Amino acid sequence: MSEILKRLSDEGVAIWLDDLSRDRIRTGNLAELVRDKHVVGVTTNPTIFATALSKGTAYDEQIKRLSGEGVTVDEAILSITTDDVRDACDVMRPAFDASGGRDGRVSIEVDPRLARDTQKTIDEARTLWDLVGRENLFIKIPATLEGLPAITAVLAQGISVNVTLIFSLERYGAVIDAYFAGLEQAKANGHDLSKIQSVASFFVSRVDTEVDKRLSAIGGHDDLRGKAALANARLAYELYEQKFAGERWEALQAAGANPQRPLWASTGVKDPSLPDTLYVDELVVEGVVNTMPEKTLNAVADHGKITGDTVHGTYDEARALLGALAGIGVEYDDVVRVLEDEGVDKFEASWKELLDTVTKQLEIHHP
Repeated sequence: MSEILKRLSDEGVAIWLDDLSRDRIRTGNLAELVRDKHVVGVTTNPTIFATALSKGTAYDEQIKRLSGEGVTVDEAILSITTDDVRDACDVMRPAFDASGGRDGRVSIEVDPRLARDTQKTIDEARTLWDLVGRENLFIKIPATLEGLPAITAVLAQGISVNVTLIFSLERYGAVIDAYFAGLEQAKANGHDLSKIQSVASFFVSRVDTEVDKRLSAIGGHDDLRGKAALANARLAYELYEQKFAGERWEALQAAGANPQRPLWASTGVKDPSLPDTLYVDELVVEGVVNTMPEKTLNAVADHGKITGDTVHGTYDEARALLGALAGIGVEYDDVVRVLEDEGVDKFEASWKELLDTVTKQLEIHHP
């Protein structure tokens, strides 16, 4: 058992795995990660499923059956992904029970092609929730402008939500407001607020990728490289503290509501010149989730430097860093706008990859 990961967990950071495959479930690997690496949650996305489907034979039997039934590609994807997520939910159930429903959750994403369609996102969220049929599920909804009312509407039905694709502080504030509105409606609808959980997935590494690309184009300013992502995430935590201390939240809390935890997503370091555990070591603070690819998880287990809280006391420095970037022409609002647009495009591209993969598999196994 990793002592470093135990230390991270003891500091109040929930460790989730950003990966899932049928092999991982069937071989007992996921259960081993829960036991040995303090993993208490799982996140998925279309790329993860496409990768899993393109390797090995774990899905052959199901695809052969689905092909024989003459299902559409979309129906096949729905069946395959919800089966995996349901089984993963069952593996994670002990962590769910041990944490009082806070952790032990598995996330499944609505079709990213619906990211700009509020009503279709709501409908698909309900379909996924009912199909998986496990209370330790999270439905992932992107924090696009069209996604915000969908987040509220889905929460209002008593469904737990992982809000994904958050880059900007302004949008994060709107996500928290959407969460509050959803809980208020859920209460009015007679739902038990204590059963509803949510996380807000703030993307980390992509901010450095975009900012550092712009710094390279400007030239110089090496002292500002590899710092914007941490500054942005730390200011997100400051905003979380502010919003979850107001009267609106206190009223919901009195009714049994749970805070919507910040989740650090995209924590694999993409720049080889930066420490490979950077977005874990430097974002340690009570009450957050860090979802890691297995490579990052193993790196932290091996040589992470967990030295206590690395978020409180950094807010002024973070603001100064973003100010310095603005001063040389790296405009924050433009960076986060580009990242959101790219994020939606990347999710759609990975969904197309998943569609193509399943289409080929159905053709191969057609009776």
